[in-house]
Amino acid sequence: MKQHAIGLPPCGGFTLVETLVVLALLAMIVLAATPSFVAWQVRDQVDARAKALMSTLAYARSEALRRGARVTVCRTDAARHCLAPGQPCGTGSTDWSCGWAVLADRAGTLTLLRAHSSLSSVSIVGTQTNLTFTPPVGQLIGTFRSFDIAPRAPSKATQGDKWRRCIRIAAGGRARIVAGACGAAS
Repeated sequence: MKQHAIGLPPCGGFTLVETLVVLALLAMIVLAATPSFVAWQVRDQVDARAKALMSTLAYARSEALRRGARVTVCRTDAARHCLAPGQPCGTGSTDWSCGWAVLADRAGTLTLLRAHSSLSSVSIVGTQTNLTFTPPVGQLIGTFRSFDIAPRAPSKATQGDKWRRCIRIAAGGRARIVAGACGAAS
């Protein structure tokens, strides 16, 4: 007995052609969304690295106040040794993406307080020297400093200031993050 004879609708389903058309459309959507997803991931890495460096600077300043000792933030190699200005790390990079450490200086003895590992996909260009916070008020030795944080290899989707962050550090030691490159007005 046929289903049509009873008054029921015919059995539904998709034909092979309909299924292939849907799969082709899904593939096009995925291909179109991939650059946006990758760009979003890169921006997330830039934001995370900016916040990590900002947190490190605030921590170093507060430790200088709390300990009554000089606290230094320096670029480090994989073994957590401070790198000289311009000295490349294991990845060949000479910027702060190599990683950094916070060291307390008490009577000439350095103590590691905190360290961050490298992240080669993000470029952190800034001062080439160590940053030293001094007691009693946590001032930074030197003048205003800044760090420009951006994707290491910007793609077409991640070009421009909206993919960059700048950390500005006042001589008093306080740091703040602003959107865009350090050279941009903010």
